[in-house]
Amino acid sequence: MKESEDINYTLEKNLEVISQLNEMVDDAVDNILVDPDECWQPTDFLPDMAESDAFDEIRKLQERAAGIPDTVITSLIGNMITEEALPSYQTYFNLVEGINPEGNLLSPSGWVKWSKAWTAEENRHGDLLNKYLYLSGRADMRKVEQTIHRLIYNGFDPKSEKDPFQAIIYTSFQERATKVSHVNTGKLADKAGDHVLARICKTIAGDESRHERAYKSFMSRIFEIDPNGAMLAFEKMMRKQIVMPAVLMGKGGDNPTLFDQFSAITQKIGVYTGWDYARIIDHLVKLWKIETITGLDGAAAKAQDYLSGLSSRYMRLADRMKTPDEISLAWLK
Repeated sequence: MKESEDINYTLEKNLEVISQLNEMVDDAVDNILVDPDECWQPTDFLPDMAESDAFDEIRKLQERAAGIPDTVITSLIGNMITEEALPSYQTYFNLVEGINPEGNLLSPSGWVKWSKAWTAEENRHGDLLNKYLYLSGRADMRKVEQTIHRLIYNGFDPKSEKDPFQAIIYTSFQERATKVSHVNTGKLADKAGDHVLARICKTIAGDESRHERAYKSFMSRIFEIDPNGAMLAFEKMMRKQIVMPAVLMGKGGDNPTLFDQFSAITQKIGVYTGWDYARIIDHLVKLWKIETITGLDGAAAKAQDYLSGLSSRYMRLADRMKTPDEISLAWLK
């Protein structure tokens, strides 16, 4: 079988499996995601501008934010910019084979309903962080807005090849990575005395945790139905490495290394590190019971061997990785 024919056969097989998850995904919309009337909203955490004490509340917000180190503010901005590129992420998910084959956003399909409801919840994250940073006075909001503009302009490619198995592995990984980043940012905000920002980060991390749980459960079911295909997809995704969503934030601009600068800061202050990357791999390998799956064919068995030792290899790399001595701050006043 030619390589192109093999890819088409694999994708066709994967689509059959994905269609079997439609009811499960539909159920996740009702039981893992939250109805808009019951969900928290950005205004729950911010000064109410209709109240007479609004400017006093803004002053208190700015006083709290003044004590946060520049590195933490820069990391927070990078996290916010990542969240604000949501149009690219929803577009990507809807282009994955089998998710929305009709191209109809009003489809009753569980996958289409999930795509919309998941996006709706995620949309609040960027809104809240953006408004907080605007009111804090700590960020050069024009530069921030230019970066958001450029990131959406440049688009997003997680290198999952439109394969639904690889896409769900990617989102399982990335939702956990985002959760880790928000949790650690919240801890640093709390340490600096901004307990409101700490609560904001913790709340956003809670959303990411629910979304992570859903995507991991979808992939767990795929491993049950098609362990060979799931194993090969997991190996493919990990050999390419997980591309961070905001990697193109500086491409084409006057600071093309902007994402590298942001990553260096998150590594230095412990918001998201090489160890975190390794620990996420370890978590997924254990969750999906990669090492104990039996009855695999030759290629999938080789993928199993590769995946079983992968977190250890990344942990050794993380141990040898030097914390950046010098970092460049961006987006600050």
